[in-house]
Amino acid sequence: MKAVVLNHTGTPDVLKVSEVPIPTVKPGWVLIKVKAFGLNRSELMMREYEGDASYIQLPRILGIECVGVIADGSDSHFTVGQKVVALMGGMGRSFDGSYAEYALIPSKNVFTVDTKLDWAELAAIPETYFTAYGSLFQSLQLVSKDVLLVRGGTSAAGLAAIQLAKSTGAKVLASTRKESKQELLIKQGADHVLIEDGTLAQQLKQLYPQGINKVLELIGPSTLNESMSLVKLHGIVCVTGILGKKATIDNFYPIKDIPSGVYLTCFMSNSPSQIIINELFTRLWEYNLHPVIARTFGLDEIIEAHKLMESNEANGKIVVVNK
Repeated sequence: MKAVVLNHTGTPDVLKVSEVPIPTVKPGWVLIKVKAFGLNRSELMMREYEGDASYIQLPRILGIECVGVIADGSDSHFTVGQKVVALMGGMGRSFDGSYAEYALIPSKNVFTVDTKLDWAELAAIPETYFTAYGSLFQSLQLVSKDVLLVRGGTSAAGLAAIQLAKSTGAKVLASTRKESKQELLIKQGADHVLIEDGTLAQQLKQLYPQGINKVLELIGPSTLNESMSLVKLHGIVCVTGILGKKATIDNFYPIKDIPSGVYLTCFMSNSPSQIIINELFTRLWEYNLHPVIARTFGLDEIIEAHKLMESNEANGKIVVVNK
């Protein structure tokens, strides 16, 4: 089969399509014929530098999610030909992932889906929408009366979060660095767009002088302290992303830096379940929600796909479709 094997870290040009054996099925794992997969920033980080970490063993086929059909169900309850999505559980990190024509995945991280979406659109959903869904409904406990700010709104997860949040009836604010992205955010459901130009706090206080009660922080630690200052008593800030390319806060002093009565939480997308996947796809169907796809590529165009992801100009999910 064809697969993109990471032999060493570096620029997108290190990603090469190789011919490798189709994985051998083993108990507890299922073989998926990969129809398509979405790109994620964790794969970019693996390619850039994380592949050098002691806990990663190269060479490795990248890819933390995919959609396709069961090619061999092994000892699981899956049957050949079933339409499935697969995500997380060590894909593309602890074991070979989805940048390939076939992927061998632990059955606990494979989930059936009942949908008429085409492969490209389906591939734009699993990791991105599961992350947004968990952030909003598990960590932020979002309800219709809430006012939510999505920081990093033009990212794939940000666009998904805006859609899902609006489906509850909540008020949604979204931020972007560029005024030219306002139309994109409004189209997805944002009620107000704030520009990340150093005056975001002032812009928000003009709309909500007393502050808001929920923030989905996708930029990460680089803007977290400001985000916590925007939330009123008993509000919640959920850190889910690190678009700002800073994963930690130097000299973080929780008693001083977290405002009294404000709750700080996070969401890690490492615990998908069939129940949550069912809930997610039901919501997408009920509210006629569709992912924003920036562009689709073929497997042999993986270098160009990673260059687009690296540029931060995608404005949606980047998807690779196998022919």
